[in-house]
Amino acid sequence: MLPALMIVLAAALWAIQAVAVQLECVDAARAAARAAARGEPLDQVRDYVRAATTPNAEIALTRDPDLTRVHITVEVRPSWAASLPAVQVSAAATAVTEP
Repeated sequence: MLPALMIVLAAALWAIQAVAVQLECVDAARAAARAAARGEPLDQVRDYVRAATTPNAEIALTRDPDLTRVHITVEVRPSWAASLPAVQVSAAATAVTEP
């Protein structure tokens, strides 16, 4: 019974970690979309996203005359079991590009 309980607890902690990373990605995508839409350099926006999430985050930025889009993808792997497959977490945000 105890080993099964430990497995369930470990899975729950991994799920909580994935949700926390998801929330970080959502916040970073929103802030990055606003900053890029204001006209800040895209390299600075990428640096901001990496500081707000993780250094291995995949960041896609597009700035059109009408819309600015940010898409962030991060792979979450439990620290206690590096051999398990990673869960991919992503977030996207869009903002109206300012003139």
